[in-house]
Amino acid sequence: QVQLVESGGGLVQAGGSLRLSCAASGRTFSSYAMGWFRQAPGKEREFVAAISWSGGSTSYADSVKGRFTISRDNAKNTVFLQMNSLKPEDTAAYYCAADGLSIGPLVVAASGYDYWGQGTQVTVSS
Repeated sequence: QVQLVESGGGLVQAGGSLRLSCAASGRTFSSYAMGWFRQAPGKEREFVAAISWSGGSTSYADSVKGRFTISRDNAKNTVFLQMNSLKPEDTAAYYCAADGLSIGPLVVAASGYDYWGQGTQVTVSS
C-alpha cells in the first residue's frame, strides 16, 4: 500500500514555472514506476509524464515535451514535476500515481496505475 500526497500547485502567470512534489509513504516506493496526470474541468484525466522505478526511463505527453521534467528521489520517497514555460491550457488539477506492477514499458493510461494522490491545483493566467 502506498499513500501519495501532492504539493506545489498554485497560481502562476503564463511563461512562469512551478515544481510539483509527490511524497509517498511505504517502504516499496522505489519499486514503483510513477506518473503524473492532470484533469481540467469537464475533461478526462490525461497523461502528463511517467518515470521508471530507477529514474532511468521517462515518458512525456507531446503537449508538455520540452517544457516539463519528471524526476524522482528514492531516498526521499518523492517524485517531482518541474513545469516551465507554463501556458493557460496547462491549468488543471495535477495528480501523481504509482504503478504497482512496474513491468515493461511505462504506462500512459490512468487505468494502469494502482495508487493515486488527492491532487494539487495548477492555475496559469494569461
